[in-house]
Amino acid sequence: MSGKNLTAVSIASTRTTQIIDITKDVADSVKRTAISNGICFVYVPHTTAAVTINENADPDVKSDIIMGLENIVPDDPGYAHAEGNSPAHIKSSIIGSSVNILIEDGQLVLGTWQGIYFCEFDGPRSRKVYVRVMAG
Repeated sequence: MSGKNLTAVSIASTRTTQIIDITKDVADSVKRTAISNGICFVYVPHTTAAVTINENADPDVKSDIIMGLENIVPDDPGYAHAEGNSPAHIKSSIIGSSVNILIEDGQLVLGTWQGIYFCEFDGPRSRKVYVRVMAG
């Protein structure tokens, strides 16, 4: 799926739990629209994946987020969901399925240390992230 203001970004995770920097993919989607000022919506249409904005300077932040989520939502054979991936569903609900980023002068308005991250909790899988850019 792709249109002038809607892009589908393909992601291939390689591990069960993984945080993948998609900042460049999202920025490229914004550039293709030629919209100078507005908002960028990033949406993950998967129930066991999520998207977040966080620090992109220190790679340890990604592993710390994963460790923290695993402490909050442990693998536990007591979950009722028959598919066996309840922790992934819970983690994706905690993180969330979308983020919004301002666009100014054709650029994403992110803080100095911020990046946009796809969060895989039930991989490895092939996934999609949708990016919608709107003028405003």
